[in-house]
Amino acid sequence: MKANAGVDPITVAVIKGGLEQIVDEMDAIIVRAAFSSVISEQKDRASGIFHPVTGEMVAQGSYTLPVFMTAMQFSVQTVLQEAERRGGFRPGDVYIMNQPYLGGTHLPDVKLIAPAFSGGRMVALLAACGHWNDIGGSTPGGFAPGATEVFQEGIIINPVPLYREGRLEEDFLRLILDNVRMPDERRGDIEATISALRVGASRFDDLVKRYGAQAMLASFAELNDRSERHMRSLIESIPDRTYEFEDAVDNDGHVDAPLRIRLRLTVKGDRVSFDFSESSPPARGPLNVPMRTSVASCQIAMKHIFPEIPINGGCFRPFDYVIPSTTFLGAGHPHAISGYPETVGRIISVVFGALAQALPDRVPADNFGTTGIITFSGTHPTRGNYYVMLFPAAGGYGGSPQSDGLVNGPTALGAANYPSVESVEHRVPVRIERLAIRERSGGAGRHAGGCGTSYAYRILDGEVAAVVLGDRSRFAPFGILGGKPGLGADVIFHEGGESSRLPLVTKGRRILKAGDRLEYHSPGGGGYGDPRERDPELVLRDVTLGYIDAKAARTEYAVVVKAHAAPDGATAWRLDHNATAKLRASASQPAAQASA
Repeated sequence: MKANAGVDPITVAVIKGGLEQIVDEMDAIIVRAAFSSVISEQKDRASGIFHPVTGEMVAQGSYTLPVFMTAMQFSVQTVLQEAERRGGFRPGDVYIMNQPYLGGTHLPDVKLIAPAFSGGRMVALLAACGHWNDIGGSTPGGFAPGATEVFQEGIIINPVPLYREGRLEEDFLRLILDNVRMPDERRGDIEATISALRVGASRFDDLVKRYGAQAMLASFAELNDRSERHMRSLIESIPDRTYEFEDAVDNDGHVDAPLRIRLRLTVKGDRVSFDFSESSPPARGPLNVPMRTSVASCQIAMKHIFPEIPINGGCFRPFDYVIPSTTFLGAGHPHAISGYPETVGRIISVVFGALAQALPDRVPADNFGTTGIITFSGTHPTRGNYYVMLFPAAGGYGGSPQSDGLVNGPTALGAANYPSVESVEHRVPVRIERLAIRERSGGAGRHAGGCGTSYAYRILDGEVAAVVLGDRSRFAPFGILGGKPGLGADVIFHEGGESSRLPLVTKGRRILKAGDRLEYHSPGGGGYGDPRERDPELVLRDVTLGYIDAKAARTEYAVVVKAHAAPDGATAWRLDHNATAKLRASASQPAAQASA
């Protein structure tokens, strides 16, 4: 594949930097202007620039959520087709859509797409996505563990113009707002996104005037072709073979049976094929994912494994997919899909598990793999306003060839922030009583899995509808190369002096009253490598920090640490070198005898 003619490398580099600056500014505008906390504080949004003919992604923001950008290319391509059917784009047009079977993810992820014209010629498409706090449907917030079809999850918006040549379709917007909770907040989020698109279009026009439309389009092609060449070269370094791996989602929220994800990943030359045809059939509950969301999940996993490749549509060209509609990974309309983040997390896991067999020096152990969304909603008892608040969980990442796993990291598919404690307690009648590292939750390994996170919420006044939609309770994050699994998720309700769990642990809903508490404990990451190869000094550090206890140091790592009193009276720990050497020597004898 040859480089594109007519544009020099320096110009391409400058244009690339200009495009990235534009999308970063778009992201910043959405965050600063949005009304809902899930966008303004948790930064659950994305912006990008796309090719005007192919719809391929050309540039994305530095802090864009991975699943939004990988899936948004499908949304842009869908809107391109719809605009062509209507006679083409015109300056001032803005399309809106959230149709998950065409554009990926789920209904609360609303995308706005607008053309960028210069001199009467469409030179790019700009797109922005924000997660709405509510999209209507049976469950406030849109995460509906009881849903059995998409109609129960919210309003579906097929690609249609929201603005025609700069004129707002007010009646259509009113139809949308009449079907969601907190319509004023939704209008504010739309206007924030429109502002970002307008500023992005203005900045892009300045860039086109500086370099010309022809140079811009040639740079688009060169940037995507470079990423494709880079990805192909890395794939060629993987031994040709079919690598198999299997994991599972705990249940679908209705039937207490696992949903199996079976991957056959075939590397041949400079191409990779992802075959999920042996996975479980479509589920009754909302853990299904549309085919294009499964594709985006594979792309996220590959980008994690090869982070050096600039992300755009080109780096995903060497991939092929077999994801039949007879599986819950290729579910079509009207299967329920609001719990898609849980299944996306597991798809990323199985790609890691398959490629760890070929690239153990690149691929980490499994991360916590669940978004674990908790939604609180109700009418504020003193202010009288209706509220919806979403809480995505952080958790532990898997140990890697280079280091221990990240502690309290954001979900790999989204990277949305947890809201600040102060803003939560200002907005809703809930106190966050605990936000802490979940001790002893990371998997043991030469490089240990990161610890998960523990949360505790207390209801202060009135009644609060609490909805939980998560996973990873039964099937914990796996370790690799001898590493141990992390601890699975747990959800505990404390009501009226009694403690209990939901029948399916991480999926369900309850009405909580003043004084009730909800605890959520996210999983830790899997360990990488044999725990008995871990540096004893690091084990001592882990005990001192509370990541593990002295018993785990001995049983998992064959390291002996002893407590003693520090000068301030607190408990301190020291490493017993002699006892550790003897314990590790005795632990290695059976393996040595067997090999002899």
